[in-house]
Amino acid sequence: MADEFDNATERRKSRVEWKTDKMQTAFANVVNIQGTREQIELFYGISHGLGLETGETPLQVDVSNRMILTPYAAKRMHQLLTGVLREYESRHGTLKVEDT
Repeated sequence: MADEFDNATERRKSRVEWKTDKMQTAFANVVNIQGTREQIELFYGISHGLGLETGETPLQVDVSNRMILTPYAAKRMHQLLTGVLREYESRHGTLKVEDT
């Protein structure tokens, strides 16, 4: 009986094969997020302002990518990022960011 349960459990486990042959890599130092009931959109870009903005002119960001996620994928990403950042901060110290 235990063997049947173990075999059924093994069959239910999903495997993921990450194929990276078509992967592209982009760098971003700015991110913005907006969402609707159906999707969450992440906008990635690069600011060349180096933190020298005076407030008189808007910060210019060259948006390079937009990622559209289902709310479930966004929730999973949130969980994964929380874990990764928790581990990062335990090793390297707390990251301080401004509220937006």
